[in-house]
Amino acid sequence: MSTETHPAAKYKRVLLKISGEALMGDQGYGLHPPTVSRIAQEVKSVHDLGVEICMVIGGGNIFRGLAGSAQGMERTTADYMGMLATVMNALAMQSALEGLGVFTRVISAIPMDQVCEPYIRRRAVRHLEKKRVCIFAAGTGNPYFTTDTAATLRANEMSCEAIFKGTKVDGVYDKDPKKFDDAKRYDTVSYDEVLQKNLGVMDASAIALARDNNKPIIVFSLDEPGGFRGILAGEGTYTKVQG
Repeated sequence: MSTETHPAAKYKRVLLKISGEALMGDQGYGLHPPTVSRIAQEVKSVHDLGVEICMVIGGGNIFRGLAGSAQGMERTTADYMGMLATVMNALAMQSALEGLGVFTRVISAIPMDQVCEPYIRRRAVRHLEKKRVCIFAAGTGNPYFTTDTAATLRANEMSCEAIFKGTKVDGVYDKDPKKFDDAKRYDTVSYDEVLQKNLGVMDASAIALARDNNKPIIVFSLDEPGGFRGILAGEGTYTKVQG
């Protein structure tokens, strides 16, 4: 296997952030194996370009800490349950990727040695250098932080060149495009504008962390076949959040 990045690829190392809901397919809950396989194919197509890939997957398809605490559960406990849900999603994605011949490591912020590796930054960097996909699970390992913040944190620690946020829509709009026909998509938007207008790209702490480290966020549709690879080749529709 070549260790060179394909000349068409705009970035050598990226982090892909997807929600847990992205793995549900048309179901209202849980994991939809054909959808997990489809996303794994998208990741493989980028991996085949020689791009080093990190992933962070949310847990909202199984359990959302904030929703649990809203129903009377103690927030810290609810958040830890949400972190464990992300480990389940990470293992499902690992299984799908390795079924496609892509070597993958699940790396958890909460140690659980029988299931996955503990988070050790230097070891994770070495996995990336060996062209293994690293899926970071269990958020930051702390309650009160979202997987958006975990994604931005890991992207900085791994020296990723960009954060790719896979969503249901092809970029950032000034209002919900599913509700308003006149919604306008931004080609580029600043971190400060995202915060001021509450555009919902990621939560405020994740955006601030990306801004402070000048880490671009590329928002694109995960439902568009070949979209992830296309953007890395400089094509497709997306919004770039930058300084």
